[in-house]
Amino acid sequence: MLELLTLTSSTRHEIGWIMKKDTGSEKRASYHHGDLRSQLLEATRQLVEEKGPDNFSVSEACRRAGVSTAAPYKHFKDKTEMLREVAAAGMERQSLQMMTEIAPHPEGALARVIALGRVYVRFATTEPGVFRLMFTWSGDTAEDEALDKLGDEKFSVVQLEVAKCLGRQEITDDDRQRAFMLWSFVHGLSFLSIDGKLSDGQMTPDLETLLEDIARRVIPEAN
Repeated sequence: MLELLTLTSSTRHEIGWIMKKDTGSEKRASYHHGDLRSQLLEATRQLVEEKGPDNFSVSEACRRAGVSTAAPYKHFKDKTEMLREVAAAGMERQSLQMMTEIAPHPEGALARVIALGRVYVRFATTEPGVFRLMFTWSGDTAEDEALDKLGDEKFSVVQLEVAKCLGRQEITDDDRQRAFMLWSFVHGLSFLSIDGKLSDGQMTPDLETLLEDIARRVIPEAN
């Protein structure tokens, strides 16, 4: 019995090493199981911001997330799916920001339309990589139904706000056309901003002035 309890120092060291190894394995297993997907998506988002979607690589995302190059394929079919999810998350963030920005203003107020434009341009300048991914990535996103649905839902918000400015609760063709003009303006302004076309000193427009001006031109009947 005494022989069983009296371990040599080398044996104690070996057992301690095994226990430490097992604990580390449990931590890694827990990490892979619970956080791998979100860690990879965050690494993908960061790389998209730094290098653009066309220069993104799965292996680099794995290094950034601290996982093996085989790990992503437990959660994603391929590189395109990873980028699509980052684009979808960007659309959802932008939509949430839009709803938060219009909330303080009363329904039917032109200030709500202006707020939507403000969020749109601000998102583009804050997350230019993700913004480009959402709209101009050369990968196969055109046939993605989930992204199309998110885009349609976001545009529906603009159409409804235009309708409410005109005293309507139902969206008409006229509302759709006006909403399209507003979207075209802020979309173009966003790309001019992130492409550096407004930073040459020749044009330094005030965003709030521009947004109010275009909103009043497109919806002159609004208060």
